[in-house]
Amino acid sequence: MNILQTKGYDELSQKAAEFIISKVRQNPEIKLGLATGGTPQGLYDKLIHDHKQNFTSYQKVTTFNLDEYVGLEKDHPNSYHFFMKKTLFDHIDIEPSNTYIPNGEVEDLDAECLRYEKNIEELGGIDLQILGIGSNGHIGFNEPGTSFQSMTHIVELTQSTREANARFFNKPEDVPTQAITMGIKSIMNAKEIVLLVSGESKKEAIKQLLSEKVTEQFPASILNTHPNVTVIVDEEALPKLELNAEKGA
Repeated sequence: MNILQTKGYDELSQKAAEFIISKVRQNPEIKLGLATGGTPQGLYDKLIHDHKQNFTSYQKVTTFNLDEYVGLEKDHPNSYHFFMKKTLFDHIDIEPSNTYIPNGEVEDLDAECLRYEKNIEELGGIDLQILGIGSNGHIGFNEPGTSFQSMTHIVELTQSTREANARFFNKPEDVPTQAITMGIKSIMNAKEIVLLVSGESKKEAIKQLLSEKVTEQFPASILNTHPNVTVIVDEEALPKLELNAEKGA
């Protein structure tokens, strides 16, 4: 696991953008796994800026999003379809047909999970997966206790996760109770993973991750077994002295 520490959120976003831009230029047909939420927004802003200033092209890039709420229309302001269009897709030259996000509106959710997993497989798998981490260690919407062997599936969102996402909704009770998410095995099948960790609220999560204890009660701990993971973390999440102590520097 490669750890890159940054002074703040803006530098974290810049480092992540440089990392991804480099990969896109090396492989214009790269398959990217994308995340939503507050942490990757700065990254997407940097990608848009680079696209407009330096003309990095995404015309042949394919993307797969980690998750989507169940029951929200695609044009709902809090759906992840809407989020991705607003924060990235509408501002770069990616083909809409190359952007894949689970459909939380379908009647047969189990069939949707199978369809989504099949899409990833048929297109050759994900080359680079971007992740955030929840304060309880969730990745995607894979909550503590999720099997490490899980593929794309339906989850019941925990109260802590719903509370963390409530700031995006008018009322806490408006937060959906279910989501479709890539499973932990789906995520681990990516050839490379970049984990973004920002803010004091993630301090305990990153410390637990770096303890290297692997347990299904802390889903992100499985990343310790992946051969190609880069963690980009800011000082609020992990001050420099703590990082050095953790890594024996």
